[in-house]
Amino acid sequence: MALRAALAARGLALHRVQHKLAQRGIKVGVTSLSYWQQGARRPQRPESLRAVRALEEVLDLPAQSLHRLLVPEGGRRTVTERPAARSYRALVDPSDALHRLLADLQAPTDGGLHTVGHHEWVRIGPRRELSGRRSLHVVRAHRDGVDRYVAIHQGDAGCDPSRVAVTAGENCRLGRVRWDGATAVVVAELLFDTRLRAGDTHVFGYGFEDGSGGQSAEYVRGFRFAGGQYVLQVRFDEAALPVGCRSFTQAKAGAPRTARQELTLGGRHRTVHLVEQGVRPGIVGIGWDWG
Repeated sequence: MALRAALAARGLALHRVQHKLAQRGIKVGVTSLSYWQQGARRPQRPESLRAVRALEEVLDLPAQSLHRLLVPEGGRRTVTERPAARSYRALVDPSDALHRLLADLQAPTDGGLHTVGHHEWVRIGPRRELSGRRSLHVVRAHRDGVDRYVAIHQGDAGCDPSRVAVTAGENCRLGRVRWDGATAVVVAELLFDTRLRAGDTHVFGYGFEDGSGGQSAEYVRGFRFAGGQYVLQVRFDEAALPVGCRSFTQAKAGAPRTARQELTLGGRHRTVHLVEQGVRPGIVGIGWDWG
């Protein structure tokens, strides 16, 4: 499943991956690659393990990242320890409202999941508003019995959270949704059809359709746990193009922004993006300026 997310993030078809592996002297059939990305088979033979390591190079992933996920040590499922966590209060300004909403859902402080891979698409509409966003999310359970994920949406100033629509994509279904009108925070349960054991991974998709807020100037994503790869892509309507874009990180809400990097807006697709290979607890985002 993590392989599937990595392929989606890179936009590579399986036959292209097969060709790139062949250039490295490794022969793997498209059918085998398809089975691996679906989780239907695990590579075990020595030549298959060589292919997994080569896949990490082809997909520009950290060394051993796929090997650890696809081939657990000793061929057995391993228990994943809970990573060090950052509190919601450190990541979200309206943290009191968020805690009330989470309590209403009886959501534990530790949801039992941390990110292995996350690809997020954000759309900015013709009125310069946050039109919507969608995610393909890969998570790993660090305790037994996890069967849901709580997604959080923070609307821009003027957002009417009662008008925000939550959509559940693949491998999950929508549960309860709660919001706070004063802070424009929306939380939504995404229910899995299985209970995960510690060490299990799960791939699922979801989205928020907004469009009710005022002018948007940035999009940020908070990470409570250190994780894998995060890809953020922001697309602008052709009627509302920014004059400048930049990526940044923050240790916590209100802290100075660091790792600033200017981003070039793609012409035909009107997008900018960032890629964080090894996410640290804290905040990652893209900001932009209007003319």
